[in-house]
Amino acid sequence: MKQVMMALALGGMVCACGQKQADNVNPFMTEFQTPYGTPDFDNIKLEHYEPAFLKGIEQQNAEIKAIVENPAKPTFENTIVALDNSGEILSRVAGVFYALTEADTNDGLMALEEKMAPVLSTHNDNIYLNMDLYQRVAAVHDQEANGEIQLTIEQHYLLDKYYKRFVSSGASLDAESQEKLREINSKLSTLSIEFGNHVLAENNAFKLVIDNEADLAGLPESVIAGAATEAKANGMEGKWLFTLQASSRTPFLQYAQNRELRKKMYLAYTNMGNNGDANDNKEVLKQILTLRLEKAKLMGFDNYAQYVLQNNMAKTPENVMNFLNELWKYSIKNAKVEAAELQKIMDKEGKGEKLEAWDWWYYAEKLRQEKYNLNEDEIKPYFSLEDVRSGLFYVVNKLYGITLTKVDSISVYNKDVETFIVNDADGSYLGVFYSDFMPRASKRSGAWMSNFREQKEGVRPIIYNVGSFTKPVGDVPSLLSIDEARTMFHEFGHALHGMLSQCKYYGVSGTSVARDFVELPSQIMEHWTVAPEVMKVYAKHYQTREAISDELIAKIENQALFNSGFMTTELLAAAILDMELHLLTSTEGLDVMAYEKQVMDKLGLIPQIAPRYRATYFNHIIGGYAAGYYAYLWAERLDADAFSAFEEKGLFDQATATAFRKNILEKGGSDDPMKLYVTFRGQEPSIEPMLKNRGLK
Repeated sequence: MKQVMMALALGGMVCACGQKQADNVNPFMTEFQTPYGTPDFDNIKLEHYEPAFLKGIEQQNAEIKAIVENPAKPTFENTIVALDNSGEILSRVAGVFYALTEADTNDGLMALEEKMAPVLSTHNDNIYLNMDLYQRVAAVHDQEANGEIQLTIEQHYLLDKYYKRFVSSGASLDAESQEKLREINSKLSTLSIEFGNHVLAENNAFKLVIDNEADLAGLPESVIAGAATEAKANGMEGKWLFTLQASSRTPFLQYAQNRELRKKMYLAYTNMGNNGDANDNKEVLKQILTLRLEKAKLMGFDNYAQYVLQNNMAKTPENVMNFLNELWKYSIKNAKVEAAELQKIMDKEGKGEKLEAWDWWYYAEKLRQEKYNLNEDEIKPYFSLEDVRSGLFYVVNKLYGITLTKVDSISVYNKDVETFIVNDADGSYLGVFYSDFMPRASKRSGAWMSNFREQKEGVRPIIYNVGSFTKPVGDVPSLLSIDEARTMFHEFGHALHGMLSQCKYYGVSGTSVARDFVELPSQIMEHWTVAPEVMKVYAKHYQTREAISDELIAKIENQALFNSGFMTTELLAAAILDMELHLLTSTEGLDVMAYEKQVMDKLGLIPQIAPRYRATYFNHIIGGYAAGYYAYLWAERLDADAFSAFEEKGLFDQATATAFRKNILEKGGSDDPMKLYVTFRGQEPSIEPMLKNRGLK
């Protein structure tokens, strides 16, 4: 069964209902009739989704019935491969539908998503709680275990994945427990959508409108111009509008001299979903946690974290917590030193003020300028979106020989989206890549990668990256911060994982890997973003086209570890919060915000730092990163160690790049992740490069 169905199920979202429409006018009913099989957005309408979901369910049900009723003995081909290939229509419509509900939603899509969630959940349960189907899968699993059949490594992992999926979905439970599980999954699917919609609504609702020019003091001209453009677009010409989008919020917190307005912005962001209004997420989250715990206990686990981690590299919550707590000792120590440094700057101002959370970005920026004579606004002109993307394409061409050629003939879902044809070094076709980097009210915050079509033997993938970077203003193009540039490289690392996949089966291709392994290909790409020899190629002043100077590069390098205590601590705090929420063995009387405070107090988190995501807007843990947000740090141990191999032999050493491509990027989930890593690196990863990179040791 195609992986999109797996992904939807994991996120609590799954199948359909509805209106009738002739198949011949619904673009989802057949492969898209476009040159590269890309979604036919020019002809896709809202009314197409529901009947396509319904037809997709019908088609997949028929395919499952055929597998179950096959009189022949269960085999890998007639059971596992048949299951892997099922659900073509459903996969096609879900791939498009959920891309849009995340990146370009509207009232119609949101209403439909809510309506479909329990239906899709039921359909998913109907597959993974189908005892006849499970018995056939288990029979093939037993055949391999007993040495009756010999499978390739990839076939073994595909079989293992489906077998474990049935077991973890409750196939071995009694009928009463299965019915209870269905109820839980259905409720979770709806609650997950409700949580995400609340966060989006909160994000869009906040508007910091400034009509007094004096309140703009400290802000760079580019930021002011962007706020003026945003105000005009919202019918407030002559004023300045700031939002909770990172591209607006972060520079405001960094540069705005008006402390009260910084406080207003900070509190609006950190209290999303926690305002006691229609978008409040406290009760929603409590219900989600309660249902997850109930599900875990039904499956024989003490808590939800145990249930999730059984198939990850980390294996157990104890392993995760030991890893996170070890890092915490270093990070909180560094963060306290940084806080003291910032307080000293405030003391010099003689106002008698104490450092608060809404002051951190502002005074950190002052300290950066004082220590390194580096203003981020000095860097940005060299990092236009186009130039950063050119640099990214240069890097992947040098590493892997691939080229990306922009095309305008492929239909897109929004005018901001651009499309590229991807070819290998020998000219062979690898797939299509979509980039969507502009913020808008219809897009959730953050950045991500996914696909409209996955890779398998004979099928090339269609991949997209989504982000919300700084908007162009007038004649000034989109100018990225260093963090935004890293994000672009990061998400394209995921895209490479999907694009370069050379697997035979959908179920193990591309990014279909353990959650704590999936961030390796993305995070390693970040290292090339600010490598001096790479910046010299792509970082060019958007006006003069002058390459970035050695002096500026040196400044960027010198401040690489600046504020790392803060950044590591807020990330760790979020990862530990996620784990503690999913280690609960009871949710009776749970107040999620009081519990968050309890966890942070126990950790000794200083009040000037909040978790990167607080509980009520922590979208990651509502989707696929529940008891999994630690994965970014876990994978960092891998990516830091992996990049050191390039540092040892050269940033573009072909032997190292080829080894990484062949053993990591092309393999997907077709083998054990640690085995794949060791084959590439020659040894298990050391944590030392990670500690060094973060300045923790």
